[in-house]
Amino acid sequence: MSSLTARSLTGAQRAVTWRQGRFIRDCRCFFTSVPECRFVPKTRKMGPSSSPSSSFSSHYRCFTVSSSQRTSASSPAADQKTPSYSYVIIGAGSAGCVLANRLTEDAQESALLLEAGPKDRWLGSLRLSWKIHMPAALTYNLCDDKYNWFYHTLPQANMDNRVMYWPRGRVWGGSSSLNAMVYIRGHAEDYNRWQREGADGWDYDHCLPYFRKAQCHELGENRYRGGNGPLQVSRGKTNHPLHKAFIEAGRQAGYPFTDDMNGYQQEGVGWMDMTIYKGKRWSTASAYLRPALGRPNLKAEVRCVTTKILFDGNRAVGVEYIQNGQKKKVFAEKEVIVSGGAINSPQLLMLSGIGNADDLKQLGIPVIQHLPGVGNNLQDHLELYVQQQCTQPITLYKAQKPFHMVKIGLEWLTMFTGYGATAHLESGGFIRSRPKVAHPDIQFHFLPSQVIDHGRVASKIEAYQVHVGPMRSTSTGWLKLKSTNPLDHPIIQPNYLTTDIDVWEFRQCVKLSREIFAQKAFDPFRGPEALPGPQVQSDADIDAFVRQKADTAYHPSCTCKMGSPSDPMAVVDSNARVLGLEKLRVIDASIMPSIVSGNLNAPTIMMAEKAADIIRGRPALVDSGVPVYQPPTLDTQR
Repeated sequence: MSSLTARSLTGAQRAVTWRQGRFIRDCRCFFTSVPECRFVPKTRKMGPSSSPSSSFSSHYRCFTVSSSQRTSASSPAADQKTPSYSYVIIGAGSAGCVLANRLTEDAQESALLLEAGPKDRWLGSLRLSWKIHMPAALTYNLCDDKYNWFYHTLPQANMDNRVMYWPRGRVWGGSSSLNAMVYIRGHAEDYNRWQREGADGWDYDHCLPYFRKAQCHELGENRYRGGNGPLQVSRGKTNHPLHKAFIEAGRQAGYPFTDDMNGYQQEGVGWMDMTIYKGKRWSTASAYLRPALGRPNLKAEVRCVTTKILFDGNRAVGVEYIQNGQKKKVFAEKEVIVSGGAINSPQLLMLSGIGNADDLKQLGIPVIQHLPGVGNNLQDHLELYVQQQCTQPITLYKAQKPFHMVKIGLEWLTMFTGYGATAHLESGGFIRSRPKVAHPDIQFHFLPSQVIDHGRVASKIEAYQVHVGPMRSTSTGWLKLKSTNPLDHPIIQPNYLTTDIDVWEFRQCVKLSREIFAQKAFDPFRGPEALPGPQVQSDADIDAFVRQKADTAYHPSCTCKMGSPSDPMAVVDSNARVLGLEKLRVIDASIMPSIVSGNLNAPTIMMAEKAADIIRGRPALVDSGVPVYQPPTLDTQR
């Protein structure tokens, strides 16, 4: 989900290092009195002589691999000792951190976690890494490439040929360290649809227990919520009058109130859940990785760009990666697990010879397995902002002025409270775009502020806005390798707005948002419309506005589709195993068969929890017959 508050008034602020002789340039932000530096920890020496545990020394060990044993894995220095672990996990993001924790709960197994970016804390300090851990500071890293892959798409023909900016996390926690911390699971029917699409055992009855297992909700445990999991989930604390107005206006427009969008009833307007704990972002690095770092059977490395999966025939045996300019190799005794996300996971598979054989041959990549679905089926959520000027000075406009930013920052740094302790997306909703739609296909995130260009441009007026977009667009895209260089970003083609129904649904998004903003609850606050603006009235005008202003909600997915082996576009089976290969899995948002109706962080964490049980051979958790809200009639969307 998109961008929000406390951020540099000059826009994107480039991270800098002492080593490179660069300094943080925005002197209007008081935090710049402390320069940032990139900290690369020394490699931890492990082995029988230095291991803190004798049990770990049997898992982290060195051995000689001859070329006759592993042809694809061999190298000129094949007789040199190479480290080996039970599992090698690529990517310390929303899925990878979960897997690193759960798989090393078994002291008899070991895991190496490779992350391309740095740790999420500088010198171990939350406060020194405030750009990640202060919830309101999220746009700093959304607009900076220090912790961010900073991807861009091809020009979009149906969006005025705009090149779309796609931030993705490159840091411990992955995009859970960059996102807006909105905790949304999607609708039960999303998971039942997965089952129908070939993901056997991934229906709602089998997914809900893993949502609960992951979650620790501040409101306590019930049939839908978890109360003892690692992932802390909370509600907003600002009690802002504009959030109350939005919820009341939604009810006045005919939509129900829901007290839990992740529980019995997704449909309606209400209060959002957020992955914020005691005023701090609660990423998967905080929830899963850091509590496991003390285990002797887990090693986590940073600044490691994985370049290739190594094979012995059709069996994955390890990976090659680059760290600090040096090419390294590691072997996996049990499995290689790819958790790089919807962009990096298919990119690594293709670099390793897994994908469309014709495309790989054109680049001179030896084909390990022809799977044309790799990189295809790309799905994302688009959204746009409907903005209304506010007649009262109660929005976050003043909070973004330098003096107020200092006050907010100091309160957060000293007590982790105040306006810095929230991303301010505290209310929202899900509605149906039209009659006969079985479950909500439009999502709202309400914000008591104005956002311009991902937060890279300063708010100019007192205003409030709703982020609105369709949840199940029918346009799908693809990504391909630009070259064989693993450091080159892939070519990304989302193919936004290529179908008539997608265009129509966005038109509805604008019309229905305006209808809510016109309700009596907003009478004390409503000024002129800022976006789209009163001049935009006809369908043609609205369509033009959508083409000009719609942008990604930061939810790429489905590029390594889970499905039946008979599906020509499937990449992994229902156990997340890459089809046709052994000891190789992909576990992250890329394996979603289709995108869910909501934000993707919570579903990705759930998938990793469930996959960890699959890998460990545990019986699947299931909770059959959980009640799910059904609208009283489908003859209207109200």
